[in-house]
Amino acid sequence: MIRYEQIFEEIEGLDAEALTRWIERGWVRPEGEGEARAFTDTDVARVRLIRECRVEMEIDADAMPVVLSLLDQLHGVRRELLALSDAVAGQTDDIRRDILEHAMKGIGGRRS
Repeated sequence: MIRYEQIFEEIEGLDAEALTRWIERGWVRPEGEGEARAFTDTDVARVRLIRECRVEMEIDADAMPVVLSLLDQLHGVRRELLALSDAVAGQTDDIRRDILEHAMKGIGGRRS
């Protein structure tokens, strides 16, 4: 976790006014209030991403909730796939082969 004032050292070009707006809009949810706020590594990455979207890519503020929602969904699916992959990896060769065969049929692919 890093403190409020440290995030400006971590993210070049970030200004307090923009960060305050993003927090008020719920795009970033640090712990604490005011200058006692603390940011996790995930929060810092999210602030960095928001800054890149808003400043460098010039994505409109009205579009940001959609962009962030889609990214959150993508990260959620990624976590679920990693958990599923770990579960499959723990199975016997026969079971893994059956799972692969069934999955390939489900996505319309072919097993080589």
